Amino acid sequence: MAYDEDLADRVRELVGREPGFDERRMFGGLAMMLKGNMAVVVRGAGGLMVRVDPAESERLEAEPGAQATVMRGRPMRGWITVDPSACAQDADLARWVDRGVSYAGTLPAK
Repeated sequence: MAYDEDLADRVRELVGREPGFDERRMFGGLAMMLKGNMAVVVRGAGGLMVRVDPAESERLEAEPGAQATVMRGRPMRGWITVDPSACAQDADLARWVDRGVSYAGTLPAK
């Protein structure tokens, strides 16, 4: 399944001017990178994968439309999957993208 191009464009609008921005196709979606670190992924299955501080994961998973990201049956610490409905509104999308960008900005450049 291809990722949602409209959602990708909306995410680009929010993150595209960040220093060190790049995007790469991976995981069946489109990863938005900052200085070589993934910040947000527009998922092929819909919605987003957002990189967050692992210490905040449990709190963020409690938000509507959010859940732990699971790959190959294993939870990925520090990643939240956001349902399409939970990022449909501009303010909600901006909040999730900002979380990913903010955390990726704390990581060393690759």
